[in-house]
Amino acid sequence: MGPDPGTGLPARTGELLWNTARLTGGCVLLCAVLGIATAWLVERSNLPGRRVWNVLFVAPLAIPAFVNSFAWASLVPSASGFWGALLIVTLSYFPLVYLPVAAALRGLDPALEETAHSLGQSGWRTFRRVVLPQLRPALLGGALLVALHLLAEFGALQMLRFPTFTTAIYDQYRSSFNGPAANMLAVVLVLCCLLLLLAELRLRGRARYARLGGGAARPAVRTRLRRRTAPALLGVGGLTALALGVPVGSLGYWLLVGTTDAFSLGTLASTALTSLGLGAVAAVVTTAMAVPAAWLAVRHRGRFATLLERSTYFGNALPGIVVALALVTLAIRLTPALYQTTLMLLVAYAILFLPLAMVSVHSALQQAPPVLEDVAHTLGLRRFSALRRVTLPLIAPGLGAGAALVFLGVVTELTATLLLAPIGTQTLATRFWVYSSSIAYGDAAPYAALMVLVSAPATILLTKETRGSAR
Repeated sequence: MGPDPGTGLPARTGELLWNTARLTGGCVLLCAVLGIATAWLVERSNLPGRRVWNVLFVAPLAIPAFVNSFAWASLVPSASGFWGALLIVTLSYFPLVYLPVAAALRGLDPALEETAHSLGQSGWRTFRRVVLPQLRPALLGGALLVALHLLAEFGALQMLRFPTFTTAIYDQYRSSFNGPAANMLAVVLVLCCLLLLLAELRLRGRARYARLGGGAARPAVRTRLRRRTAPALLGVGGLTALALGVPVGSLGYWLLVGTTDAFSLGTLASTALTSLGLGAVAAVVTTAMAVPAAWLAVRHRGRFATLLERSTYFGNALPGIVVALALVTLAIRLTPALYQTTLMLLVAYAILFLPLAMVSVHSALQQAPPVLEDVAHTLGLRRFSALRRVTLPLIAPGLGAGAALVFLGVVTELTATLLLAPIGTQTLATRFWVYSSSIAYGDAAPYAALMVLVSAPATILLTKETRGSAR
């Protein structure tokens, strides 16, 4: 018998902490640099083809990080370890910084920059001393999203053979069913998430960034790149080639090369239907759960309603493997009959993706005038009837947007599904993982391509939100 994988775990915790910290720190720094640079080029410069570049900078979000790692590992086997992981996760996650920073630049009052220029400040000093401080909330928010995604990332790092807390938790559970060791690592991972949330709040501070008065919308004067146009185009072209060209080209190559005899179109179809079915059910259930919590937060504000609403967002800070491990522990100890059932899997999806539904439903309820409900009550409708006949039709677009986000998240979810899916249940993500782990790249490519196609609509929606000023 080999040594117990749990042996020497405390000593290995230091290694895992170092790996996780340096990868997270390096990725956040690079994503911040790339996100600010690309957002400035689109929103503040006369870079040719800004609308096209805006689409291309958002498009990497349509490719799950573990699919991106598959693409690189299948074409460049040496893309592994720390440097390979840092490159690939940065290419996958920099749009999370680009989106909020671009939106912040678009809404920034250009008078601030004009005043700085009139006082003799150079372009760089104006950006560093005036623009960058105004981007602080957006930059910190995007950096927090990148860090939380990295703490939760499993498939990409496992494929690149770079051990972190998430990969170690999965290995402990799958290789030896060592629950206590996996739980101990999960506790450390949750503490890291909490520290990130507290650090982001601390760095954000209490400064106010909104201007007084509505003012008149006025676009900023774009900086002329002149001789810097060619280097800028070369830089954004190279970034796009790495972030999109490599994964799309790799998938295209393996689709053309073909599959082995083990691949079955029937299996692909049934797996796709399973993913779509789970995604649809989870979207309906999770969105329905978001309605009462958002209703209390918007219509009956108070400490309890605020606490309930905020508690739903905590699931967004928990890695999927931590949620899955917690549910496995509870099921084994309290309700063994629920272990590895579809119900348990749907509970995990609801915990993980409830924040996505909450944001959309909460926003829609805020825009629905409560006076219409009061009118319905005066006409004799009971509270539930008024909700069904008046409020729900008004917030239907928000419900649809929340359900779509949850659906897309479920279809591409990997770690919780690997641990909680009933025996024999395969999704696009898990089937892709089986083939890619066995180096059957041709067989894995169709599943990866389908996941990218399913994720594309969300990317199109995000692009529509940001392309308005990229002219």
